[in-house]
Order: sequence, then C-alpha cells, then structure tokens
Amino acid sequence: MPRIDDVARLAGVSTATVSRALRGLPTVSEATRSRVLEAAAQLGYIASPSASRLAGGKTRSVAVVVPRITRWFFATVVEAAEDAFHQAGYDLLLYNLGGSEHERQRLLHTSALYKRVDAVMLVATPLLADDFASVTGLKLPGVTVSSGTRVPGWPSIRIDDVAAARTATEHLIGLGHRRIAHISGDPSDELAFTTHIDRRQGWCQALLAAGIEPDAQLDVEAEFTVAGGGRAVAELLRRGAPPTAIFAACDEIAMGAMAALRQAGLRVPADVSVIGIDDHDLAGVVGLTTVAQPAAEQGRLAAATLLRPLTQDHGPVDDTVILPTRLTVRESTAPPRAH
Repeated sequence: MPRIDDVARLAGVSTATVSRALRGLPTVSEATRSRVLEAAAQLGYIASPSASRLAGGKTRSVAVVVPRITRWFFATVVEAAEDAFHQAGYDLLLYNLGGSEHERQRLLHTSALYKRVDAVMLVATPLLADDFASVTGLKLPGVTVSSGTRVPGWPSIRIDDVAAARTATEHLIGLGHRRIAHISGDPSDELAFTTHIDRRQGWCQALLAAGIEPDAQLDVEAEFTVAGGGRAVAELLRRGAPPTAIFAACDEIAMGAMAALRQAGLRVPADVSVIGIDDHDLAGVVGLTTVAQPAAEQGRLAAATLLRPLTQDHGPVDDTVILPTRLTVRESTAPPRAH
C-alpha cells in the first residue's frame, strides 16, 4: 500500500506539502497541488481520514457522557443527538459511566478527552466543585442536558423537574387523593444526581399548596428502574395501609410499581392510582398516566447547540433552554375508591 512519503518522492515535494495539498489548504500553489494529486492518483494513494483530521487540529468527533446508557431517557437523548451529529459529518464518541463515580473521575480528571474530541455533551452528569477547572480547562465547546449543574460558558438544555413533579402531584390531588406516596431516586447513588431532589421538591410543594402535610412514611427511595419501583411498593406496603395514589419520579419506577401493586392483589387505578414522568415508549402500552418530557428533542437541541460553534465559528452561548412538559392522562389514574 502506498504511503504519503511515496507520493512526496514522486511529486518532488515534502510530505508536509503533500498533506497540505490533499487537504486543499490555500498555502499550496495550484501547480504543486496538481503535481501532488497526479502522483497520488498514479500510486493509488488515499489519505487516512483520521490522520487528516488530526493534522488539521480537528477530530470531527463529539464526546457524549451518560450515567447509564441502558436507561430509556439517556438512550433516547443519545440516539437523537447522534443522528444530528452524523448529518453534520461528526462522529459521536459515547462515554458510558455505568453509574460509577470512579469512571466519572477518570474521565474528567485525566487526559481521556484531550485531543480526541471537538466538543463535549454531559447528559445528567453532575459536577462537583473540583470538577469545573478540569472541564473548562479542556477549552472545548460544551452543553449540559438534564442537569442542575451549570458550567460557565456552556448552554444548558433541560426541563423544569420541580414543575413536572408538581404537575403530576396536582393531577392526583385534583382527582381527590390525599394519601399520595412518592417514590424517588436513591440519593446514595454514586453519581449524586439532583433530579430526584427536584422532583421530591415538586411533590412537597403541590401537597403543601393543597393543605396536605407530606408524610415521611409515604416517601420511599428507589433507583430509577422497574425493579426499583417494585421494591419501593413492597416497602410502602410493609409500612402500613397502602396510599390511594403514587407519584413515581420516572416511568420506569411507575411501571415497576404498577406490577408490584397487582401482584399484591391491588387494582390500578381502582385501589391505587399511579403516575410517572417521562412518557416512556411503553407508557402507552401499559396505560400509564405521565408527565411527558421531550427526551429526543433535548438530544437534538443539544446537538444543534454544539454544532453552531463547530460549523459556523460562533463562540459558545451561555444560556439555559427549559423545554415544556405535558400531562398525558391514561388509565392508571382515577378518583380514589370510596371506603
């Protein structure tokens, strides 16, 4: 296979000149460029795309960091972003932390991203005080998605988690429920998410506004999974009489809760209403009432935000875009059964 130095010898120029000529840089005369192109064609030489990118100081790759790629929200955001990047000629490099704080530290505090990407997207990846210098030290365009953490100079794309939780709880209150349980994210998670804190706050706000004191016995912690929802319901039932309604901090928790309630002989919604947040792809299949958030739109908008400085030579925009949510009522919620 011919190499770049073979082309240089045949054309009578340096390898650096060959590189510049094949990349179309204006510092090479047309006569020299023609000679290089003729030599390359004669030898059948094809420049390595990765080498050309590195030589130009650009990788045409974007790092997307997610806590767990197996979760519906993260996978949906990544898929939408990847499609937008590919259409613009950029590759997506996925960094899946697997829920590990060690992996988060390794990625942010080593040279793992150095000269490998042109921009960074952090999806629901919290930053601690000592992380900011490392992130901003990359001197790359960036954007955060679904995160309460703001990085100076980076736009933020998200929903209002407090308002979404308030909408879900107000729907249950409007149906006549007073004993409303809350199942949220586990604060002992290694990555220290803030989403569950905001959604618990929305639950409390809605109850207090309706004159209902939040009951600690009805507040159960669980991971954002179907299994987590099932375990949370088991804990609620162990504590005493079941609530008449459950607000789950995400649809995966809600679907696990619905299954566990039915296994315990309780009907949804006749005995216990259930509502979540997301509008998961399976929410309509199981008849789950939910507060829908535009997950794919967050991915598309974040990608478009990053592509502006990458493709149009515009500087980063330090702003926040809060996308709207929508109450979607299905069969899992109803007025409480009269006792």
